[in-house]
Amino acid sequence: MTPPPRRSALRFLPPLLWSAVIAWFSRDAWGAGATAPLLEPWLRALLPWAAPEQLAALHWLVRKGGHVFEYGVLPLLWRRALGPPGWRAPLGLAVLTAALDEAHQAVTLTRGGSAADVLLDGAAAAAALAVAARGPRASADRLAQLLLWIAAAGGTALLAIDWAAAAPAGWLWLSVPAAWLTLWAWRWRRARA
Repeated sequence: MTPPPRRSALRFLPPLLWSAVIAWFSRDAWGAGATAPLLEPWLRALLPWAAPEQLAALHWLVRKGGHVFEYGVLPLLWRRALGPPGWRAPLGLAVLTAALDEAHQAVTLTRGGSAADVLLDGAAAAAALAVAARGPRASADRLAQLLLWIAAAGGTALLAIDWAAAAPAGWLWLSVPAAWLTLWAWRWRRARA
């Protein structure tokens, strides 16, 4: 019986280098106070009508988008390095990296660690692994179905609260039935396929 082929240790280089990039962005030099002067002039040029509060919110959103990108890539690199497709180890390593990243930020001078960022990073890692496992189309279908359920069920709850409080529900009277009808059509189409 022939032994399995040896895999090179170099396969671990991409996820380790990406982790180093994440650590580099974890320094004081990349805190919100440091990136605001870089990003906000661009945002102001793109959206001259935006109020300062809106620009600050967009700056925050761009920074959180960076988290999603960083931790969307990392588990895919770990998945490739570790060999046979699996999701537990790549997800665990990504969440561990996120926790260490936030722990490091907690001891810097100008930044703070955030458990919410660890949750965001873990969710981004899990989503990337789900897309890799299911494929983009099946993942988009599943996400659309989940969002429709949230809109339909959550909207129904909001309608009930508004009705009980005698508050106007406005656009909910249109969007909630539309969400339920779309879910019904989706299930009907699947049953016929």
